[in-house]
Amino acid sequence: MKPLLIDGAWQRTSHGVENVNPSDTADVIDTYAQAGVAETQTAIAAALAAAPEWGLSAPLLRHDILRRAGDEILARREELGRLLSREEGKIAREGIAEATRAAQIFHFFAAEALRLSGETGASLRPGVTVEVTREPVGVVGIIAPWNFPLAIPAWKIAPALCFANTVVFKPAELVPASAWALADILHRAGVPDGVFNLLNGPGAVVGQAMLDDPRIDALSFTGSQATGTRVAAASLPMMRRLQLEMGGKNPLVVLDDADLDVAVQCALDGAFFSTGQRCTASSRLIVTEGLHDRFVSRLTEAVSALRVGHALEDASDMGPVVSEAQLQQHLAFIAQARAQGGHLRTGGEVLRRETAGFYLSPALITETDPKMTINTTEVFGPVASVIRVRDYEHALAVANDTPFGLCAGICTTSLKHASDFKRKAQAGMVMVNLPTAGVDHHVPFGGTKSSSHGPREQGGQAREFFTTLKTAYVQP
Repeated sequence: MKPLLIDGAWQRTSHGVENVNPSDTADVIDTYAQAGVAETQTAIAAALAAAPEWGLSAPLLRHDILRRAGDEILARREELGRLLSREEGKIAREGIAEATRAAQIFHFFAAEALRLSGETGASLRPGVTVEVTREPVGVVGIIAPWNFPLAIPAWKIAPALCFANTVVFKPAELVPASAWALADILHRAGVPDGVFNLLNGPGAVVGQAMLDDPRIDALSFTGSQATGTRVAAASLPMMRRLQLEMGGKNPLVVLDDADLDVAVQCALDGAFFSTGQRCTASSRLIVTEGLHDRFVSRLTEAVSALRVGHALEDASDMGPVVSEAQLQQHLAFIAQARAQGGHLRTGGEVLRRETAGFYLSPALITETDPKMTINTTEVFGPVASVIRVRDYEHALAVANDTPFGLCAGICTTSLKHASDFKRKAQAGMVMVNLPTAGVDHHVPFGGTKSSSHGPREQGGQAREFFTTLKTAYVQP
């Protein structure tokens, strides 16, 4: 049984849960110790005790720890990527790419630890100097999702440690192996006792205990809108700092003047790669009527040609969905879309392979209305819907008609329409002739409306969440 990491020590518990491979349900990756309320409270206490010394630690110490962690992840990227794919279901080349990205994130924030920032200026009062500096927030709780089990924890944990906060980390229940591997790497990289703590366990127990504890100064959460709302409500009485990423229903607008090859590839990548299990996935394909039929025909051919199989097989273009519960949820969305008048152009069927797994053929649903459930609710799987529109203005209105605002894309050869869309798309990130999914680690990540709350993640902007400002006045 793989243990928890609390206060620098590996701790086993009386209860463990098996981690099952979604590509082969007979393959048990390992058993992982489960934390309860007592273990959660102990970990928070350890993080609190370690916070004063770590908060005053030398930047070079933090740089060296993060650098060593990044170096090991990069050196082991194929091993870690395949482990990730084995437990989450994305194909191996995507898993290896994610491990590489996690390493790059640690390297980026290792460098950030040495980029000391602050301001010194003159006061309005003669002879007085003003200094503005940044300090750590304190104890940071991190609750991560299952779809990017290395990259998302990396872009939360690395900046938290970079800016001298202590961490209590609860990964998603479906992906404990990647979290354990990351914790093991950080432990051996030299993170001091109590500075980083790993708690595998159910959200209803561990997550709730974290929310209920006023010793958590800040909480970074990625997950569903419903859970994010509960996180916010529980944190408000404590005036806790929050960073919430809560999904999207991202539009990809395809105009009549688009390069058809580019548009089809953007839709295929954005909607179906990583099995569509991305908050930035292009789940709504909004196509003007002049190109609609040709686009649908070409995209149907491309989607139908995707090879769905075991995540670790080189021939697979798409792996299984992550769990039986997700599979049944996707099937329910597809059935509802058909009942509401949508046409299932291809896919949407449970597949049988040599190994038992949660295989679903990628689904493309056409002839949909913007108000259908399939176009208003995040499916979070290999399911995309097509909406026919008149022109650019109609497309823009439909794209913005959603409570979400994470990412939006457009395929066009018109500079006028591309420029207008960048300004008017109600989303935190905009892509022009690119898939909506796929972002760089050195720039801010986040959305508007109900998709995000609080400061952006990633890049230099991460300091806005993980630090607090202090203003000091000095008269010699």
